[in-house]
Amino acid sequence: MRISARADYAVRAALQLAASRDDGPLKAEAIADAQDIPHKFLESILNDMRRGGLVLSQRGGNGGYRLAKPAEDISIADVIRIVDGPLVSVRGVRPPELSYTGPAESLLPLWIALRSNVREILDGVSLADVASARLPAEVSALTDAPSAWVNP
Repeated sequence: MRISARADYAVRAALQLAASRDDGPLKAEAIADAQDIPHKFLESILNDMRRGGLVLSQRGGNGGYRLAKPAEDISIADVIRIVDGPLVSVRGVRPPELSYTGPAESLLPLWIALRSNVREILDGVSLADVASARLPAEVSALTDAPSAWVNP
């Protein structure tokens, strides 16, 4: 599975907004600097997030961006879907729209199972969870095995 740069930057920007929720709106430049994200790319991402209803923008000297709702109510999956579309696709197609024949026939249930697990994790973790470094126990448990940290 790949997480695009766009999705990674969007999640990091959303986390920066979650962490500074009480400080008022953040300027895109401040987010870009804090998270080492290319500013122009971030502007495009923030516009997608605004159109998707995840962030609000405010103009003026005290303007900037802020989350549209509490960080507890925004999942990591919400952010990724806004900027990248479906969490799991095969050749750009959602798994239920695929069909296989012969020995590849049982591949479809495998893709559906993968999608289900990705959804379970990313829908089950909020921006608040990550920003506070308190991942749900079932997610943290997945990182306990040393093999989870090693690339095969």
